Amino acid sequence: MSGIINSIIEMFGNVPHELVIFLISMVPVLELRGGLIAAAILGVDMNVAIPICMLGNFVPIPFILLFINKIFNVLRNTKLVKLVDKLEAKANKSAKSIMKHKRFGLTLFVGIPLPMTGAWTGALVAALFKFKLKESIPTILLGLCLAATIMTIICYGFPSLFSSMVGTA
Repeated sequence: MSGIINSIIEMFGNVPHELVIFLISMVPVLELRGGLIAAAILGVDMNVAIPICMLGNFVPIPFILLFINKIFNVLRNTKLVKLVDKLEAKANKSAKSIMKHKRFGLTLFVGIPLPMTGAWTGALVAALFKFKLKESIPTILLGLCLAATIMTIICYGFPSLFSSMVGTA
């Protein structure tokens, strides 16, 4: 993932770092995790990076929750039907673990930074399985808070721990 992030950082060149991490956080797969990794690489203070990355990751979520089923219905009548099938299969595969615990499962799914998890897929599952909007949004936000906590520790806590260990050795 860091190779992709480094490529994106290079591509944006002189763009303000805060905008770069905001945009990275909006990208599916990279999301908040990628944004915080980029923020640490770029030297953005974590107190600035966390809200920017959370906002960037959250911006697409209401649109996914509200419109993805309509978009999929339109795409089913085009050559992109295989893409819709693939995304639905991904959501169905993820849904098994989420549906077992509903909101708690969705929070963990969004919050634990593993491959193929995150707010985008969580919102897709919530939309396809008809979670109520008033249930989905706070649950996904709570998951983003969990993901931000974990990724902040990884991106900002561990490097300073390692550098202090190296400095004292």
